[in-house]
Amino acid sequence: MAQRLVSVWQPFFLASGSRGAAVDAATELEELGYSRIWFSGGFGENVAPRFREILDGTTRIGVASGIVSIWHSSPPEVAAFVQDAQVAHPGRFLLGLGASHAVLVEGNGTDYRKPYSRMVDYLDGLDAAGVAPERRILAALGPRMLDLSRDRSAGAHPYFVPVEHTVEARAAIGPDRLLAPEVAVVLDADATTARATARQYANLYLALPNYTNNLRRFGWTDEDFAGGGSDRLIDALIPWGTVEKVAAGLEKHYQAGADEVAIQVLNGGDATTFPADAFRALAAALI
Repeated sequence: MAQRLVSVWQPFFLASGSRGAAVDAATELEELGYSRIWFSGGFGENVAPRFREILDGTTRIGVASGIVSIWHSSPPEVAAFVQDAQVAHPGRFLLGLGASHAVLVEGNGTDYRKPYSRMVDYLDGLDAAGVAPERRILAALGPRMLDLSRDRSAGAHPYFVPVEHTVEARAAIGPDRLLAPEVAVVLDADATTARATARQYANLYLALPNYTNNLRRFGWTDEDFAGGGSDRLIDALIPWGTVEKVAAGLEKHYQAGADEVAIQVLNGGDATTFPADAFRALAAALI
């Protein structure tokens, strides 16, 4: 495995908050020693300007898209962004690409068909535009996309996965590719309120077949998906509790083969406040 990295995955505040607040948060994360900041590329065309704003406002922390949708962006224009960022900030921007979900893509007016083939064509377009495989990573869940991430990118960035998936992903992509799963956490030692916060988050993803089909491969059933997730499923997907307990849950992914864990702190659905205290506490425990 490569060097062990501790990163941040915080989509809404960093992507949608004010530029000044987002850069201030990114600067503190850099000072705390986090390796990379991930946030969503949304459903706008190509790569959102916020990625460049955070690169420009910091000095060394990596920035990654988690993800840019291959249905709402074009390879030539995305390539132009990647190449410009590489010139201005060498080695700091990683293009995360994903096929998203039928219900989200079609809800934005696009016909969602053959996502694997679409990804292959998209990577062909990036190759033609000069984006090197090491400057991109794929949101990979199933075996075919994991193989593609191994063969045509820097590695895999799975989302909403248990430790068992991290084991499988490492075996699939081999020892030399980056494996960077997102892991959501709740810093709350009360089981009732912590699981309620986790279910508020999980409920969205348990309505998306890409995720539930992936979880079924590891033995989870419709009973586990009902009501925002069974206690057993919530506990497997989302470490909660004290800082020490959460850190132990994240450690399981490193032991399973992750090079980098992108930590998403669940903030009770509050997209307007950055959970700075939680990231400070986790940095002290993990970095």
